[in-house]
Amino acid sequence: MSTTTEVLTGSEERMKKAVGNLVREFQAIRTGRANPALLDKVEVEYYGSPTPLKGLANISTPDGRSLIIQPYDKGCLKEIEHGIHKSQLGLTPNNDGTVIRINIPALTEERRKELTKVVRKFAEESRVAVRNIRRDGAEELKKLKSSHISEDEITRQEVALQKLTDKYIKEIDKLTQEKEAEVMEV
Repeated sequence: MSTTTEVLTGSEERMKKAVGNLVREFQAIRTGRANPALLDKVEVEYYGSPTPLKGLANISTPDGRSLIIQPYDKGCLKEIEHGIHKSQLGLTPNNDGTVIRINIPALTEERRKELTKVVRKFAEESRVAVRNIRRDGAEELKKLKSSHISEDEITRQEVALQKLTDKYIKEIDKLTQEKEAEVMEV
């Protein structure tokens, strides 16, 4: 049997993870600026098994519009190139035999608006996740009512749970506004 403090702590941990997932999703959204995080979800077929690109190569940004991928094993350049093509990020890798260069094209106004919709969709999914965590926490608190905990204590914890929810929803909103501004800047 858990206590009210354990319910709140567990709920907060889950809410932090939901916000962390949102941050990772936002990092993968291309904004016209080069960022090694764009390639975080790229998997490369390496010796028969899918391997994250960041485990096979050093990824750097020499300027704001390009990425350079230096593989630790030069023999896997073709596989890395193929993995980038398969990732459907809309990036074109240029293989010069030793490194792969990716030029990040400037985004069109239409594409910026599409990306803003994607940002909002991810944000809404995170808000729903946080609300679901609140609901689960409230149900756990209600189960504790029948045990040795007073109704006043349960009510106080429910208010605290709502404050946590509001805090993380506000954080999601702030991250969303920042990402939208980043996407829309020219």
